Amino acid sequence: ITVTVTPDEGYTLSKLTITDKNGDEIKAVDKGNGKYTFIMPASKVEVNVSFTKIETSNTDLPFNDVTKTDWYYEAIKYVYDKEMMNGTTENLFNPNLSTTRGMIVTILYRLENEPAVSSHPFTDVDENAYYAKAVAWGAANGVVKGYESDLFGPEDSITREQLATILYRYSQYKGFDISS
Repeated sequence: ITVTVTPDEGYTLSKLTITDKNGDEIKAVDKGNGKYTFIMPASKVEVNVSFTKIETSNTDLPFNDVTKTDWYYEAIKYVYDKEMMNGTTENLFNPNLSTTRGMIVTILYRLENEPAVSSHPFTDVDENAYYAKAVAWGAANGVVKGYESDLFGPEDSITREQLATILYRYSQYKGFDISS
């Protein structure tokens, strides 16, 4: 079963609890974008939700979905201040959104101060996309490689193994000691 939780403007989900007829909690899996899934038991369920008002004065960031009390606040502030990452919109960072291959290579490209690039070899990278120059830089410098058939998959969620490989190749590119 999928439950979609949509807070009113200026609010965020603070707690979602799903219980069976005996009051036992049912585990819900966060699928992002306010969608949660759970396995329906052979009884009725009760869904309880609570929301918290977003304190926009509680942050030095333009994002309505990040506050100073969030465990990841300092990390987001750092990458935003260093212009390594932007929000997904003008006022949303979407901290629970999956990271894509295009996002990761863009972060590394920005770390390198966005050097001039030529074209890239991938047929699925739109030249006007925010990550196009980053993908071209990453491919030219051996930081990223595509899938077979000249595809990069810029909108694909990055896997742990892909992230480790890209960071390893970036370390090689930077000349870091990677012997141990």
